[in-house]
Amino acid sequence: MKFNVNLKAGISIEIVFEGENKDNRVLTYAKDKDLFSGKLGEFYSYLPFDGDKQIFVGLGKKEELKEDEVREVFFKLVKVLLTNKEYEAQVEVPSIEHVDKNTFVKALVEGSLHATYRFDKYKTDKKELPEITINILTNKDISEDIKEAEAVIEGIFFARDLVNERAEYLYPETLANIAKSELSPLGVEVDVYDEKQCEELGLKGLLAVGRASERKPRFIVMKYLNNKNNNEVIGLVGKGVTYDTGGYSIKPTANSMDIMHCDMGGAGTVLGTMKLIATRKIKKNVIAVVGACENMVSGNSYKPGDIIPTLSGKTVEVLNTDAEGRITLADSVYYVTNELKVNKVIDLATLTGACLVALGEVYTGAVTNNQEFYNELSQAAKSAGERVWQMPADDSFRKLNKSSVADIKNTGGRLGGTITAGLFIEYFVANNVPWIHLDIAGTAYLSKPEKYLPKGATGIHVKTLYNLLNK
Repeated sequence: MKFNVNLKAGISIEIVFEGENKDNRVLTYAKDKDLFSGKLGEFYSYLPFDGDKQIFVGLGKKEELKEDEVREVFFKLVKVLLTNKEYEAQVEVPSIEHVDKNTFVKALVEGSLHATYRFDKYKTDKKELPEITINILTNKDISEDIKEAEAVIEGIFFARDLVNERAEYLYPETLANIAKSELSPLGVEVDVYDEKQCEELGLKGLLAVGRASERKPRFIVMKYLNNKNNNEVIGLVGKGVTYDTGGYSIKPTANSMDIMHCDMGGAGTVLGTMKLIATRKIKKNVIAVVGACENMVSGNSYKPGDIIPTLSGKTVEVLNTDAEGRITLADSVYYVTNELKVNKVIDLATLTGACLVALGEVYTGAVTNNQEFYNELSQAAKSAGERVWQMPADDSFRKLNKSSVADIKNTGGRLGGTITAGLFIEYFVANNVPWIHLDIAGTAYLSKPEKYLPKGATGIHVKTLYNLLNK
């Protein structure tokens, strides 16, 4: 897709707000016939073969328009253009008091690009998507806004491709190779630790989860240090279980184990974010960590009833081998907060089915130990159009994780499962570092499309993390 600035060419896209009148005969006709009124997401196409072509786009009530609604409308507009085989269009950026033109343009570009995503690499009869050109007319300098929006979508699509990739091709070693090949040229220092090196580091939780697989774990550490004048370092941790059978607490197949290539959704978001911030060269110091492994079944598997050590020295009673992600995250979060001594940390994980029950595929669940830090992330998510819901967290939930034979058990039971899973991770945050846990079990991989997000991988929270880090 191409974007030009102030080039008057292609079909005319007429933005109309609800109740707005314009001196346009086609618009008057459409309104008189009750074919179009300017309601949000409403379209009316006038496409004569030998005259001026116009598509009217409704943006609803002007005073109520939200940035994310612009993304959704232009996502739908590109679909309309493709359906009508119109491949070039021009649109004038409207003046809106509470949505400045630069913000509108970024949302326009993001929404339009979302409509181009495909994961069809394994289809033999795939068809190339025709290139769409959108010419944006405005009195503002928007060239940098277009570049930024394109980079954001590139990061999101990179994350989607990783999460959509099947486990036959994406496993700990290949994920680590991709991290190196994609991020190192952008100035990110990428260190990969193999199984023996993980043993030397003391990553006993990660190794326990991954030991049954012939494809052995990798520990991936990515350092983007681009602000020598500031000592603050933000840590990102992504769950990197590239395939999850559930272990001996085995999953059913349909709509469960068959989609567990997506269980590294947190790692996908983290790698997508690192690619984005490095591409944009933002002035921040960020260290990201992914403990990558497969949770498989063999005679060497870890088992329900086992007590396993972790990097922190704390022990975990295993009651459910399908609650494996939190064990890998225990080592990763402790490593980044204690060994690398980041100042703040965010972990992202497709962690619990309980989050799906509570929040569906619409909201990400959040648990935190620092309200001020969470408020910053919440604002970044709102601007990104990515919905997050903070869960309660107190000692009444923490005590559900207590074990009678180890320091902590890896499941607090069915009740409050999203919260107790998050608080399990909190137990391994060193030095009381401000921490946010994002449970993306419902939002990282969708069973059906939602707004401009496709079925399958979404790349959720690449934009949120970028907004937070770039403020």
